[in-house]
Amino acid sequence: MKVSFSDYAAGAGLATDLVNTSPLVWKSAGEMLGDPAGLADFLNEHGIDHPTPTAADLRQVHHLRDDLRAVLEAGTEDATAAGANALLTRATTAPVLERDADREWQWYVATDPATPLADRLAVLTGTGLLGTLRTLGHTRFRPCASPTCDGLFVDTSRAGRRRYCMPELCGNRANVARHRARSRRKAESARGHR
Repeated sequence: MKVSFSDYAAGAGLATDLVNTSPLVWKSAGEMLGDPAGLADFLNEHGIDHPTPTAADLRQVHHLRDDLRAVLEAGTEDATAAGANALLTRATTAPVLERDADREWQWYVATDPATPLADRLAVLTGTGLLGTLRTLGHTRFRPCASPTCDGLFVDTSRAGRRRYCMPELCGNRANVARHRARSRRKAESARGHR
């Protein structure tokens, strides 16, 4: 696997999604990567080519997920950089400068084909986190704004206004809760005016 430092959004997005599969995030949902088949589905959803994951791969990815959470929760830029740099050292060779498909020079980090899955994912996510930190800054590493979620995310959006770790889930739930609260207030107000 060869990872470009320029394409940080993919690695940061993978880090966000992987961290948020934990039972710590949505306690009612439980473990989102409960077996090797669930891990295979996760990899397929993210376009990561890998032979059928094993139980050992699953355990190692769970440990990586814990390490990623610590990086996303790091309170300072220096701690975030140190944690993401540690992810890169798991399976990398030295960075290489190569031409991309457009013949432009790009920095890449490569892993050996025999590198274990969790270490390949560590390189991909570590590169994404470092790219985000350098390009967009530490303020893009955030907790979810939903009061019922303990998720974390890396906001790589252009505007930088993302508020939820899973906008389609957490954002929707927050919108529904606000709508219900407004409806209750209107109903109570209407009863009070009778």
